[in-house]
Amino acid sequence: MAAPAATVDLAAALVTAPVPIGHWLAILPVAHCITLGAVLLMVRAYPRLQAWLAISGLAGLALMDAALLAKVAAEGPLTMVMGRWLPPFGIAFTVDIFGALMAFAAALAGLAGGIYALADIGESGRRYGFFPLLMLLMAGVTGAFLTGDVFNLYVWFEVLLIASFGLIILGSERQQIDGALKYAVLNLIATTLFLVGVGILYAVFGTLNMADIAVKARDIGGTAPLMSLASLFLLAFAMKAAAFPVNFWLPAAYHTPRITVSALFAGLLTKVGIYALVRVMVMLLPAERAELSLVIALAAAATILVGALGALAENDIRRLFGHVVISGIGNMLAGVALGNPDGIGGAVFYALHSMVLMTALYLAAGEIGRRGGGFCLSDLGGLYRQSGGFTALSLVLFLAACGLPPFSGFWPKVMLVKAALDSGAWWLAAAILAGGFLTTIAFGRLFLLAYWRPAPMALAPSKPSWRTGLPLAALTAFTIGFGILPERLLALSQAAAAGLADPQAYLHSVFPQGAQR
Repeated sequence: MAAPAATVDLAAALVTAPVPIGHWLAILPVAHCITLGAVLLMVRAYPRLQAWLAISGLAGLALMDAALLAKVAAEGPLTMVMGRWLPPFGIAFTVDIFGALMAFAAALAGLAGGIYALADIGESGRRYGFFPLLMLLMAGVTGAFLTGDVFNLYVWFEVLLIASFGLIILGSERQQIDGALKYAVLNLIATTLFLVGVGILYAVFGTLNMADIAVKARDIGGTAPLMSLASLFLLAFAMKAAAFPVNFWLPAAYHTPRITVSALFAGLLTKVGIYALVRVMVMLLPAERAELSLVIALAAAATILVGALGALAENDIRRLFGHVVISGIGNMLAGVALGNPDGIGGAVFYALHSMVLMTALYLAAGEIGRRGGGFCLSDLGGLYRQSGGFTALSLVLFLAACGLPPFSGFWPKVMLVKAALDSGAWWLAAAILAGGFLTTIAFGRLFLLAYWRPAPMALAPSKPSWRTGLPLAALTAFTIGFGILPERLLALSQAAAAGLADPQAYLHSVFPQGAQR
């Protein structure tokens, strides 16, 4: 049967009409990362040049993502279709406020990590590919946030996993290999489940375009195994995000690589899992998310409390921070479980806060190790006397991680507690507050032992370095700024939540003439 004339005309128009210049911003960050990664690989014999090219490239990535966010915030979602094929057949990059916010926050974390690496990664690590792998990691993370196709979301997961495998074993130490094995096994299982889910998704809908799925899912609910599909995606993304009960791999892996790598992993990788979970469960399968809301809420409460209790029990600062990452994932899951505007908005705000904060916390851990001679709490002390400025920065980060005012962690927790109480889920609100209380005790213990008590031995003088101080100070400034002046980020987070709950603008960006099939 011949295609309708209107559809044929639209296809011809899309094939022949020039793409607006602004729409190239949707793919430019990913193309930039891949191209720069290849260039860095070619100049690996020149470690100093390689490092400065990488820092310049990461700064350029942050500017591109900032421009993309400004355009999407002003004009709404934008779509770039590969090969000029008419959606839903072409591979689309579709960027809404949610994706643009996450990509920009990731670029800031990547830039901070890249600058810190100037001091943390030696010539050997650079020759073995740290900076090319970092750019490949940023390509995978950014591509996952900007793609409008479920299969390509899987592809970008694979890209970032390949890069992360290389980064986690950089140095080839015994504990790195051990951590990499645990990290790899669980993530490969999750990736396999994701791929199986993608296959079932295509069998059910006949398409992998997110906008097309969002339309069709509302029409065929009850006639397809969507609950099974949603459960499969929930398990796969929960494993990638390190949610309870599949969270044990994270604290066993994130303390093993170089501190720069740990910081990037803590700030970025679990957030890609949360992003995928929010995108699929809230925008594509909202009815199934509502049916699974109690399961997600129970997992969220358990993740919050297990993470906070794990932080209390740890003696290694890096492992302690790994448990704090897990507890934060529980807060984001709570927003997904609640599903109301405050809940989703709180989850988005918390994800942005966590990307900046957890990167900064691990960089601070690197400074603690450098200044104190190790990461074991029982052996540390005297950091306050050694450096009052570093102590002040650390205290700000600790208070933000606990969700205390006036820092960035306070506002998303307020939104999540309010959303839980409005929904009658008082026990979930209690879990969020209890997690914050236990985290406060854990960080109070850390501060008293590592900073306040006298040093058990004389500490060597520590020379300040802009390579370590600048990224830490900049991320701390963002944490303070988001806390004291939260209005703009609150508005963007709420707009992102509204766009996920009612994706009409997203659909119109992909199908401007209402030609969805």
